[in-house]
Amino acid sequence: MTTTSADWQARQYSLFEEQRTRPVRDLLNAAQTETARTAVDLGCGPGNSTETLIAHAPNAVVRGIDNSCDMIDAAKKRLPQVEFELADISAWQADGPFDLILANAALQWVPEHDTLFPSLVGKLSRGGRLAVQMPDNLDEPAHRLMRETAADGPWRDRLKGVERTGRYRPEWYYALLKPLCAHVDVWRTTYHHPLEGGVDAIIEWFKGTSLRPFLAKLDAAEATAFLERYRAGLKTAYAVLDDGSVLLPFPRLFIVATR
Repeated sequence: MTTTSADWQARQYSLFEEQRTRPVRDLLNAAQTETARTAVDLGCGPGNSTETLIAHAPNAVVRGIDNSCDMIDAAKKRLPQVEFELADISAWQADGPFDLILANAALQWVPEHDTLFPSLVGKLSRGGRLAVQMPDNLDEPAHRLMRETAADGPWRDRLKGVERTGRYRPEWYYALLKPLCAHVDVWRTTYHHPLEGGVDAIIEWFKGTSLRPFLAKLDAAEATAFLERYRAGLKTAYAVLDDGSVLLPFPRLFIVATR
């Protein structure tokens, strides 16, 4: 991964657990996992996706992988019966075979998808499934404003190039995976996550994910100033509803590849 494990905090990530878990439920429903006997959750986080995986594949021996000690500790407390391993996805060496490899909102942080995805398919059993969900929201105002705020301030040199901007289109993944798989299903869904607390809730959401690399390079005073500028931009981009909440549009890319 491109971030250190210290960057990931289970408490912050879990503030919006229900909204973050809905996409993995939709992914696993599409992956038809009921017959899986062996499964792994790559980038398992605090265990919410692993718990969902267990519910969808009740007969599977499940393990979880994450590169954050804080996330692994939270996952172990949540699911003490599951084996969790501290590891980097890009260096994960387990041979398998696995009936199901789940990666929910994790692989966007891992480089070299042209080799990563075929490697993961190679760890599947015959008929096994690679089930992936990745945020596809870099064109959304929340991300555009991160880049603009980073480029407009005394921190601009330190924050240059911090945000991940590389990504591939759905047809790229299809073309990569189809020669290796019996079936490949790719789709894109935009969720409108309801967040209580106005634009401050948007900030809290992204403090658990995409804001982390920016804030990690700033001292406390700079981080406060950065977030104030970011908040001002969000107020112009997102409407606060009568009850004080906002709807956060969040496009996500889904892939189910069956070997």
